[in-house]
Amino acid sequence: MVSPLEKAVLFFKEFGLFDVVLPFLLVFSIVFALLEKSMILGVEKINNKDVPKKALNTTVAFVVAMLVIATNKIVSAINNALPNIVLLIVIIISFLMLIGSFYKTGEFDFFHNDNYNFAKMGFFFVILIVVILIFANSIMRTENESWLEFVWNYFANNLTGTVVTSLIFLAVAIGAVLYVTNSSSSSSSGGKP
Repeated sequence: MVSPLEKAVLFFKEFGLFDVVLPFLLVFSIVFALLEKSMILGVEKINNKDVPKKALNTTVAFVVAMLVIATNKIVSAINNALPNIVLLIVIIISFLMLIGSFYKTGEFDFFHNDNYNFAKMGFFFVILIVVILIFANSIMRTENESWLEFVWNYFANNLTGTVVTSLIFLAVAIGAVLYVTNSSSSSSSGGKP
């Protein structure tokens, strides 16, 4: 038996709330907030204060949001990726709660503690990779294959090929150069960053 709440969700889905209205509002809000924060489209003086041009920012955000919802692939990528992003946020908050359980009472300042600089950069790098993988899995290359599956299958099938081995060699070379330059700069400064 279908509950009234399930009927309401089904009605909203058929109405286009999840495919048109919510992606539009999300893109509009993000673009508008970025334009207001950056003031990239100019400012006007109101009471001797620089205020972003709200009408112009609204128009540009509206046009960008309309262009996004006009493209079905982008909307489906947003709808596929956002639940995974929310799951990642829940995992990060859980991880931070675990870290907080090992410290004394008070605010743990993750950004200004010099002892955790390497851990912080590693943590952000892992989050960046996970977000890229989530979006690569959400954007479909063909009807049955995402970009993540395509890249994974390419690397799996051509692991001993010249392209993959060249990329692995390039990554190792860049890692070695970064390691050498970071260790030489810290030793020349007396071990202080």
